[in-house]
This record gives sequence, structure tokens and C-alpha cells, in this order.
Amino acid sequence: MEPRATLNYTEETLNVLERQGYHFIGAHKHSAVKTCLWLRKSLRGEGNCYKGKFYGIRAHRCIQMTPSIFCNQRCVHCWRPLEAFTIGIEHEPIVWDPPEELVEECLKEQKRLISGFKGSDRTGTAAFAEAAVPKHAAISLIGEPTLYPYLNELIQEFHARGMTTFVVTNGTNPEVLREIRPFQLYLSLNAPDEATYRQASHAQYWSRIKDSLDELRKLKGQTRRAVRITCIDGLNMINPGGYAELLGRANPDFIEVKAYMHIGYSRKRLSRDAMPSHVKVKEFAREIADALRELGYNYEIANESEISRVVLISTNF
Repeated sequence: MEPRATLNYTEETLNVLERQGYHFIGAHKHSAVKTCLWLRKSLRGEGNCYKGKFYGIRAHRCIQMTPSIFCNQRCVHCWRPLEAFTIGIEHEPIVWDPPEELVEECLKEQKRLISGFKGSDRTGTAAFAEAAVPKHAAISLIGEPTLYPYLNELIQEFHARGMTTFVVTNGTNPEVLREIRPFQLYLSLNAPDEATYRQASHAQYWSRIKDSLDELRKLKGQTRRAVRITCIDGLNMINPGGYAELLGRANPDFIEVKAYMHIGYSRKRLSRDAMPSHVKVKEFAREIADALRELGYNYEIANESEISRVVLISTNF
């Protein structure tokens, strides 16, 4: 399969990411693994991430990885160093590592990364033993996974090992959504209209994102489907009816309305005031749910996590 994009980055970029805790896997360094805060907390019995509360995922048994550190958007809320990557025709096509190698190296690297927790008095013995046998792969760490041309094969490799997969996509490659069947498919929707989208994402894929919403609807019964809205105060917390119309196209199983977090490189682009409180997020989620019901869709607020500033809207309440 031919690469879908031509990509490039510098050695300095890799060094920056490595200092931030990204561990590269594969011969061509387009994939990475990183342990998250909630994995460490879960190992120590200090709590679980909101995906545990919403979907039953146990953080210490979850691998956070990406097969593509590259992204084709420049979302202002992203905490990654997007400015360090380039995508364009002036670069040679990247050589992609095969999916079976990535999965093997991913599992090996995850085991190495958690090994340091074994001797700690704060680490639960049973939790550590479980963490050594991961059950979930969150294909969402950094970049846009649908740029990797063997994403479906990567998902199948994880499934063949008895693991579930979560894929998070920005929706810019709807043709890929026709191919892949992860356990749960997330689509990020960060604007209710094209003008706001251009402000928030600095990209020109609005029509393709709407096509992806249509593809998500077609996947009903084949995978769990979620749409995530990242709320940026002063930018995209507007027009709940516009969001409702777009969400109606996808008719997903779950809708996550989550606050932008003022962390990482996003602090260079946005002020702290752009991070809404949980109260604001919940009120906006309620407005979206109300707008969906006005359109005839039976959605309600089903759950929330105040510490993560996220509200779950679902038909399964």
C-alpha cells in the first residue's frame, strides 16, 4: 500500500519527545509508546481514568501508543509539539514499519516501562501482575493514526493477542473508517461549523470530517462508536444546535464532552482562561443533549468525571 502522506521531522523533534516520555518503537521511528498518569495511579491503587468509569477500562492494563507521530491538522488545543512536524509534497514518502513488528515491540516496551514499578512499596502486587499482561491498546497517543497505511492490520494484530482496541481519529480520512474495526472508535469533533473548525484546527478537511460522521453511523453494531468534543472556552463552546445536527449524522453510542486542558505546547497557543470548569462543560453538554432531543434523538447525560472535566452523553443511560 502506498503511503497516504509525505512526512518529515527532525532529530531535535525526536529528542524533545523522548524527554517528554515518548518511547519510539520500530526501525523507522514513526511509532511510539508512553505510560500515562492514570496507569501509574492505577498500579498504586490511587484511582482510575474516566475511561474506567465510563467503559470499564482498567488503566494499568492499557497501552497508550500510536503508529503515526504525525498529524495533518494543527489544533490549537493540542498539547503536542505540532509545530515541529511537517507534512507536504516536498518530502520523501516515509517507510512504514509492518504492524506485527510494531505490536511486538509495543508489548515489549510497555513491559520494560512498567518494570520500574515492581520494587515500589506503593505498587500493588496483583495490579503489577495484571499490568504485565495488557488487555487494551489505546491507539491515540500522538498524531493521527489513520495516516498509518496498515491501521486495520495493526488492530487485528492486537485483537489476535486477546486485546481490545480504542482508536481515536480526527476524521480527516473517512475512507479508512470503512476498513477498520476496532473495539471502540472515537472521532474528534471540535467545531459546530466550518468557520470555527478552521479557527480551531487550522486545516481544510471539514467536508471529510462530515463524511466521517456519516461513516460512523454505518458502523452501528460493528464497533462501539464515540464522538469526543474538546471544549475550548471562548472558541468552540457555541451553537449546541450545530453540534447536535452533526452528531445526528453519526448517531454514536457515546458522546464525550471534555474540557480542553491547559498543558504542554497548547500553553503557547491558548491562555489558561480557555480551559473551562467542569460546571461549564456539564452545562454545555446538557445544552447539546437538549438540542439532540429536539431533533428526535434520545440522548441523556449518563455519567461524568469531575476530576477529568468530562461528561458522557449516551443513549444507553
